[in-house]
Amino acid sequence: MEGENVSFPRTIVLLGFSDYPWLEMPLFGVVLVSYILTLIGNIGNTTIILLSHLDPHLHTPMYFFLTHLSILDLCFTTSCIPQMLVNFWSSDKTISYLGCAVQLYIFLGLGASECVLLLVMAFDRYVAVCRPLHYAVIMHPPLCHKLAFLVWVSGVFGTLVQSPTTMKLSFCHHHQVDDFVCEVPALIRLACGDTHVNELQISVIGAIFLLGPLLLILVSYGRITQAVLAIQSQNGRIKAFHTCSSHLAVVFLFYCSVTAVYIQPRSHFSQKGGKFLTLFYTVVTPTLNPLIYTLRNKDMKRAFRRLLGKDRIWDLC
Repeated sequence: MEGENVSFPRTIVLLGFSDYPWLEMPLFGVVLVSYILTLIGNIGNTTIILLSHLDPHLHTPMYFFLTHLSILDLCFTTSCIPQMLVNFWSSDKTISYLGCAVQLYIFLGLGASECVLLLVMAFDRYVAVCRPLHYAVIMHPPLCHKLAFLVWVSGVFGTLVQSPTTMKLSFCHHHQVDDFVCEVPALIRLACGDTHVNELQISVIGAIFLLGPLLLILVSYGRITQAVLAIQSQNGRIKAFHTCSSHLAVVFLFYCSVTAVYIQPRSHFSQKGGKFLTLFYTVVTPTLNPLIYTLRNKDMKRAFRRLLGKDRIWDLC
């Protein structure tokens, strides 16, 4: 191979959009505003988390899992957006090897956890629509806590399998990563040696954490669709649809972009269009999630009004 192979460089260059310098300042503004909105949205969700302990109306599995989604989104964006902002603002695009490794471990682990969490939330919606009379019995608190534990453990497993082998690759001497975050597909493209094992590994991990959960989610929503169509009342159908619409929107936004990046890590599409898709699922999706779940949820709004002692006014409205 051309160039010198160095397994552990001191620094790595995150090229980002340096080949389009005119795009960096507008992206800096967009990412900064999105990150602020994400923080505000998750602070709002944190308020909801507190409300869920004070208001019995929010003591449900859906809000329990929404709590974990809020925490995941906040940690996920914080693991990459500050470095992204530095990359867009400054001409210095370098990140230390250790910083890149830490970012990769956290970024990949939280991403894997979110994939599993969205599957768990799909199962919750399936039980709510298809087994409503048994919902409280099936989705009891001990099971919810076990599922939440599974979510976080699966993230740890995913990152410990993929991240160490990725960081042990023999990187080319220029150490230039054609991305603005340290993620697996971009680091594989940086390698000058044989990456067949890594590509096989990412395919297996992708099948476990992306395609597998996505397939199960689609099956769940297939059953949910059958159950909704069997409802005689139009109001009942609308209510069942609203029960699942927020989660389905989040699944669509997250999986479409992540799957396109991780399924073919060395493809031409991943290299060129992957940066914009990465920007989408690291910035746009976490910004929209609180809006999708919170602003259109009447239970949360009413809980907040009850906390302020304005429930009667809210009900009149």
